[in-house]
Amino acid sequence: MRLSLRTAEVIAVGSELLGWTRVDTNSLFLSERLASLGIQLTLKTVAGDDRDRLADVFRHALDRADLVVLTGGLGPTDDDVTRGVVAAVLELPLIEDPSIVERIERRFARRGLRMPEINRRQALVPKGATVLENANGTAPGLLIEAGVRVVVLLPGPPRELQPMMEALVSGALAERATAERLYRRVILITGRSESHVEEAVQSLYSSWRTASPPIETTILASPGQIELHLTARAPSAAAAQAALASATAQVRDAIGDDVFSTDGRSLEEIVGDLLRSRHLTIAVAESCTGGLLLSRLTDIAGSSDYVLGGVVAYSNAAKTQFLDVSANLIAAHGAVSEPVAVAMAEGIRSGTSSDVGVAVTGIAGPGGGTPQKPVGTVAIAAVGSDGLARVRTLLFPGGRAMVKFQASQAGLDMVRKMLIAGC
Repeated sequence: MRLSLRTAEVIAVGSELLGWTRVDTNSLFLSERLASLGIQLTLKTVAGDDRDRLADVFRHALDRADLVVLTGGLGPTDDDVTRGVVAAVLELPLIEDPSIVERIERRFARRGLRMPEINRRQALVPKGATVLENANGTAPGLLIEAGVRVVVLLPGPPRELQPMMEALVSGALAERATAERLYRRVILITGRSESHVEEAVQSLYSSWRTASPPIETTILASPGQIELHLTARAPSAAAAQAALASATAQVRDAIGDDVFSTDGRSLEEIVGDLLRSRHLTIAVAESCTGGLLLSRLTDIAGSSDYVLGGVVAYSNAAKTQFLDVSANLIAAHGAVSEPVAVAMAEGIRSGTSSDVGVAVTGIAGPGGGTPQKPVGTVAIAAVGSDGLARVRTLLFPGGRAMVKFQASQAGLDMVRKMLIAGC
């Protein structure tokens, strides 16, 4: 009896993937392509070129998943063990396929070379397996029906693996997929920690899991941003999107305006769209972020519609010279202070005749901190078309690059919230 494929595991084979010089990126591609068929990747494993350990990993995967995809280890050398291990675990004899030998010989001949005998290993096929043609290399892929399971072997190089997988997605795997598909919504949140987001939305999870269609959640934290991933499995896009829209509305109710995106747009895109729709312009004054905030704004195509310019005023003298910040104000409060941040925002707004001025001044580290103002202290100010100043002092964790990014994120979010309020 053939069961429909709902779950998958990926085993990336290669001792080099266990070191620090190579990263498994194939599983990201495979996860996306499998999801398009409603097949959920539930586990991925990296296994070295050890026959016994790989056999153990493969056996467990067969017990858990409908589909097992192994990548890598299909080459001609002694450490390419995938083909032999899979055949041994499934108790299938390996038989040389003459057509594969001929194809590999022709590939070498086109380069004026003789095929080494060791390449014959790549022509060994477990009995009953379907050979997947490789137009970009010598190692063919394999598809094996293992009872109600499906096993797929793919070469490791992405330029070889990806065309094979695309053919499977439109062919053999599509034939065994269910009528259901996976639909995702990513909710982006800033201004809150992961635990605070979880605390606010955790009560929603149980009702989502038992709803029809059910919704699964994953929460991810990164500097300055929390991602809440919602996944619905449904037979139709309409049913899934309706469920996801309802869940998203519940998250907005729980989190408020700290939710900044539900449609994939970045914070700089959101701010840009708000500025453009309101026919407003912006200019930026930066110290510790060194131009990062302005760089993010101008990463967006068409940002010349609303970005007038900016100043990186790193020294106190530059703050005075280019932003008209009073030296006495700096002396009284320090360069990293709310009064100086406000003066910087007012200075850049006045100097450029922009509608919005935003400023960032802080201590990115690793040195320069004091007990009163430790490393990570950042003052952020924004002045809108109403002339009123908004200002906050925040303390960010992490190293220099992380502090700079979080400061730019907080600056953009201050502008976003100011624009939403109609200022």
